[in-house]
Amino acid sequence: PGWGIRIATAAVLVVLGMAIGWGLYGNTSSPLSFQSDPGAKSDGIPATVLTPPRQLQSLGGLTGLFEQMRQKFGDTKGFDLTIFDDYASLERPDPTEPRRVLRYSYRGGWDDPSETSTSDERLGDLAGFDIPTFVGLIRGAPESLGIAADEVKQVHISIEPNGDMTAPPGSIEISVYVTREFGNSGYIEFNGDATVKRINYPSS
Repeated sequence: PGWGIRIATAAVLVVLGMAIGWGLYGNTSSPLSFQSDPGAKSDGIPATVLTPPRQLQSLGGLTGLFEQMRQKFGDTKGFDLTIFDDYASLERPDPTEPRRVLRYSYRGGWDDPSETSTSDERLGDLAGFDIPTFVGLIRGAPESLGIAADEVKQVHISIEPNGDMTAPPGSIEISVYVTREFGNSGYIEFNGDATVKRINYPSS
């Protein structure tokens, strides 16, 4: 009789455990009907693949970067935009305090800003240039500076309001910097219309 009670008690506990488990995780009409993990079942939802621009010094990369600016900020104005091969840094006025400058990093999206300083500088439309023309100038910058392709460590671009006090308001200047793996670097400064302001050749 003692064994019978123990077996009956064990059976009740097993059934109770099944019922509790089914109540918590069951996806069938009965605790006695089992199916595979519901999280492993096909739900028919296709994958959403993100394709933000990554190679930023190309036609598609620069165009996409400025489109991301428009989507994020509503315009392409700022104090400075520095563009490396696969990331960028933007300085804009704080929308709540125009005298304060905020810096945003771009790595597939615009990250949260950090405060850099205060500024009374004028804004420029940082997209105010012909992108295909400058892509060609960027790619030709090492040779223009007399730097061999296999000597190039990095190329980066700086876009900011034109420092020429006689330039029209909102106009920009673009500097293309070429860093060598070893030795001195150089840069070329352009107006927004692609005219050359200065060529700083690397010293020997």
